[in-house]
Amino acid sequence: MNPQHTLGAAVNFAGVGLHTGTLAHVHVEPQPAGSGLSFSLAGGDVVFPAHAEYVVDTKRATVLGIGDVTVSTVEHLLSALFALGIDNARIDVEGPEIPILDGSSASFANAFTEAGIVAQDAPRAVFIVDRPYVYTDGDAMLVVSPADAFRLRFAVEFAPPVGAQYLDTSLEPGAYARDIAPARTFGYLHEVEALRAAGLARGGSLDNALVFAPDGPLTPLRWPNEVVRHKALDLIGDFALLGAWPQCDILTVKSGHRLHARATAQLRNVGRIAHGDAAFAVKGS
Repeated sequence: MNPQHTLGAAVNFAGVGLHTGTLAHVHVEPQPAGSGLSFSLAGGDVVFPAHAEYVVDTKRATVLGIGDVTVSTVEHLLSALFALGIDNARIDVEGPEIPILDGSSASFANAFTEAGIVAQDAPRAVFIVDRPYVYTDGDAMLVVSPADAFRLRFAVEFAPPVGAQYLDTSLEPGAYARDIAPARTFGYLHEVEALRAAGLARGGSLDNALVFAPDGPLTPLRWPNEVVRHKALDLIGDFALLGAWPQCDILTVKSGHRLHARATAQLRNVGRIAHGDAAFAVKGS
């Protein structure tokens, strides 16, 4: 049996949000088997599961919530939890946005690893599809196909100096921490200047984002293909909203939060979640 896992101890984070510039505090609490990942906002008055049905915006980040109570930029935190195999945790948030920290998932992944990842006496839930599903958004495409294990292939093409990049990975916790978690969020200098002029990206700096000027990045790259690695990081966080580990082959070209949100919401209506030898339609799982 591949068991469920939770944290060995609670973990706390604090910092500014990339888009709001507002200080936020996050408390990640271990939970019993079968609890799943969930968010607690407004001092515990608003609680909901980390599922695709609760996506309310995807313009600059993945935003979850109910009504007027929302939390933005959840993808980096969810990416670390999901990729490290932490199935059950409650995420208490004070503030409108998850802290950006260094722009990657590395701080989250390191803190979760230090707290310990504890096996629980229940089989891990895996998400299964019986046939390929294709999703498009303009020139972006995402294909989810049946597979024996998770595999992600991601291709991007951006204006110079980024250009075309490609990543092919099967996700293991050690490989994620080493090869994907440290990849930073990114943008172009002219975009950052325009966002700031509009009163946005208030928490952004060269300490928490990879910024490209016309002749290259303003800070050293961590890998030549750091951009596509961060796009993979984002996708993993967005696919955490399936509510189960994807036992699927994912092939995507130029996809982003909007397409990920649409795909995961629709997949939750057509896929199955398996717990050990038992499999259920997602809505009934």
